[in-house]
Amino acid sequence: MFNDFVSCDVAGPAGTLRTLRGGRGPALLLLHGHPQTHVMWHAVADELAKAFTVVMMDLRGYGDSARVASDAEHMAYSKRAMALDAVAVMRHHGFERFQVLAHDRGARVAHRLAADHSEAVERLMLLDIAPTLAMYDNTSDAFARAYWHWFFLIQPAPLPEALIESDPVRYLRSVMGKRHAGLAAFAPAALSEYERCVQIPGTAMSICEDYRASASIDLLHDRADVAAGQRLAQPLRVLWGKHGTVGQCFDVLPLWQQRANDVSGSTLPCGHYIAEEAPALLLAEAFHFFTP
Repeated sequence: MFNDFVSCDVAGPAGTLRTLRGGRGPALLLLHGHPQTHVMWHAVADELAKAFTVVMMDLRGYGDSARVASDAEHMAYSKRAMALDAVAVMRHHGFERFQVLAHDRGARVAHRLAADHSEAVERLMLLDIAPTLAMYDNTSDAFARAYWHWFFLIQPAPLPEALIESDPVRYLRSVMGKRHAGLAAFAPAALSEYERCVQIPGTAMSICEDYRASASIDLLHDRADVAAGQRLAQPLRVLWGKHGTVGQCFDVLPLWQQRANDVSGSTLPCGHYIAEEAPALLLAEAFHFFTP
């Protein structure tokens, strides 16, 4: 995978960040979700690189990026801190302005990135999320059962970490394999890489802190935006899986219309892992939406 991409470790604000770069043209940053790495883009990256300079990165705490020590307020894994990682990566690669394609946890980072650094983000496409604040405020029994990990991971340390560390691969396969397409959605080489990375020491802590931040400091930041009337100004395209929990439990497009000025979106005939379940459809959407 990624034979035409060059790997580069970038010094971020709090530690080393693994990045890959390939292609030519306008800059397009790809941000992955949980519990994955940049490898989730393997089915679309080569095609995107024909029209864009594609930069992929492992979020802090994931893949081969640094596991950052956290704090009582979970600030180290706030999406505000993780957005600063993305800014540092793109500046390292020579880009002050760029477009963003992001999934799951990476899409939450992208939301904060666009809010805090509107001068840097030209447009963004978010995959299979509703705004974090709206999802917590409108949690239902069906959502809590389907997204059990949201509520497991935010429990106080060290219990969630200890349970994950007892069998990290089982945790990963349980989260990823019980969704619409099962583990069959993932190429064997990609799944092997996810399994390798989830076993790196410190990963369980990082994952838990990512989710603890989303249920605490990130909500404070989001509520401050709402109170100030701050909305995303960039063109925003949101896509969600017809068979995914987000689309089944939330009215995705109206929720994003409350947080951004220029929003479009649609459902795709797949589950949560759009880039791996429906890569051709995602590529068609990306080439239509992003500016070459």
